Amino acid sequence: MKEITRRKFMATATVATGFALAVQPISAGVITTDAKGLVAGTVKIPVKDGEIPAYRAAPAIGDNFPIVLVIQEIFGVHEHIQDITRRFARLGYLAIAPELFVRQGDVSKLSNIDEIRPIVAKVPDAQVLSDLDSTVEWAKKSAKGNGEKLGITGFCWGGRITWLYAAHNPQVKAGIAWYGRLVGDATELQPKYPIDIASKLTVPILGLYGGKDTGITLDTVEQMRDRLKSSSSKSEIIVYPNAPHAFFADYRPSYREKEAQDGWKRLLAWFKQNGV
Repeated sequence: MKEITRRKFMATATVATGFALAVQPISAGVITTDAKGLVAGTVKIPVKDGEIPAYRAAPAIGDNFPIVLVIQEIFGVHEHIQDITRRFARLGYLAIAPELFVRQGDVSKLSNIDEIRPIVAKVPDAQVLSDLDSTVEWAKKSAKGNGEKLGITGFCWGGRITWLYAAHNPQVKAGIAWYGRLVGDATELQPKYPIDIASKLTVPILGLYGGKDTGITLDTVEQMRDRLKSSSSKSEIIVYPNAPHAFFADYRPSYREKEAQDGWKRLLAWFKQNGV
């Protein structure tokens, strides 16, 4: 799949409708949160080279909402990620999920994860961090968001970004990283991993990981825990011994209701504890 040119990017970029093709079939027990009483839908975020689409949800009445950045999985900002933003909105947050792969391609239209991985591999961390900075500015200036109460959470690919963005932007009050990769080989596009920033981290991050995750081994989780001890962030990592990767993804067979519900409760408590 060719990269989207800037002209095409500006003209056609949009968030996904429904679930990503690569995650079919969808579980019968998928959680659905309606938009009643909310302002929810696609918006355009001004960035350095144009605009990127995002899905945002917030209460229909009020302002000065705490801001939560919701960072996508490898499958893009599809229905599951959009539903998570609505869950936050029902709790009084302005939640925003920007499309962070859009310049490289529309992963929601790809039916095979082996087609998606090369697209995502082309996404520079610097681009992602800059786009998130722009998203925060948009939230403060155009969407009644309170920049003094800024949180972030991300899943899988977005879990790694959660750690990195917290190191990049000290204005973040707290973050929750769901099973994000912690170690890896540095490249020009992805020069650092969470373990590289752990000792200097100041923002409190709660890491939620699965003991049965075959892609993120427990030894790397322990390495991260050890590095965090020398930071001032008071970050913590919880491991659910029997949970696989993507245990929060209620639309997939990997979903584990007990662990997902416990993780969500911990997320909300973590935000509250840290002023989000």
